[in-house]
Amino acid sequence: MRTHLHGVENTENIENNSYRIIAVDDEEGIVDSLSIFLKRSGYDFTGVTDPQQAIQLVKEEHFDLMILDFIMTPFHGDQVVEEIRKFNKDLYILLLTGHKDLAPPLETIRRLDIQGYCEKSDKFDQLLLLIESGIKSIKQMNEIKEINAKLSDTYEKLEQAYLDSIKTLRYTIEAKDVYTRGHSDRVAAISVLIGKKLGLSDEDLHTLEIGGLFHDIGKIGVPDSILLKESKLTDEEYSQIKQHPNIGVHILSNASIFDDILPIVEHHHEKYDGTGYPGKLAGNDIPYLARIATIADSFDAMASRRAYRDSLDLDTIISEFERCRGTQFDPELDDIFLDILKNHYDEIQEIQEKYKPEQ
Repeated sequence: MRTHLHGVENTENIENNSYRIIAVDDEEGIVDSLSIFLKRSGYDFTGVTDPQQAIQLVKEEHFDLMILDFIMTPFHGDQVVEEIRKFNKDLYILLLTGHKDLAPPLETIRRLDIQGYCEKSDKFDQLLLLIESGIKSIKQMNEIKEINAKLSDTYEKLEQAYLDSIKTLRYTIEAKDVYTRGHSDRVAAISVLIGKKLGLSDEDLHTLEIGGLFHDIGKIGVPDSILLKESKLTDEEYSQIKQHPNIGVHILSNASIFDDILPIVEHHHEKYDGTGYPGKLAGNDIPYLARIATIADSFDAMASRRAYRDSLDLDTIISEFERCRGTQFDPELDDIFLDILKNHYDEIQEIQEKYKPEQ
């Protein structure tokens, strides 16, 4: 958001200028408009109309973020991304579409690691929000890489540094919304509780804990206007929300220490019947620990107060887990959790009390 305070605006522009953005669109007018808009916002901007030239530029120079038209000649945007991903896995890519019906399928977006997309418009407000969110993600990835370079000699120090860095990001997300504060801590603790009932190893319990803490880290890449919206989301806004698992993986995959939790981060919104996202995985194709985290995440969502509803009572929550057994949730894991809800609910209440939101 731009400000009328001259000194603050200059500071924002100086900071933005450290990030390089390349836009690719075969319509010269679009490139010119983006150039004016983004340079005015302080970004280091390069615009090209030739997709092949764009691929070559990304090979030869460093860019932080790409804005890419989907329908272009001589080849489409997904083909451009296909080529770029062969040699550059880190470039943050936002896809522009002339109409939402012309957008590539979700499978293609996920496979090519495209972080977001929006429809073309005479106004660039929505695009600027996505760019600002993308820059936040890029900044965090860069910080992780710097920590990795400095502390690679000591695993223990490296682990703590990563955890501290990502915790700061996690707290930034939760600080936005009073209703979600403590959510990740509760998901982590409840996941571990389920894991203990299953007799999992200490290593798996540790993975569940860290995965639960950071499962929603990708929400830093979702615009606040969508994340905090109290009314019903539009289809396009919901599509942006559904990108947060992929964005989370994009952020955390720069550090090998997080390799074990990536399946949890990526797949905690999958459903047992295959109707979830982002991969539409079903049954045993969903990573086992992710299936556990899904139950913990869903429970806390039901048990937590939201801006648009109060928390659900225990009987209603039990009914939901019985109803969704075998559809949303792994039936065997669902049975374990129903036993906890019916016979050991005091253990969950201890977790809720420990990590309750500040009033």
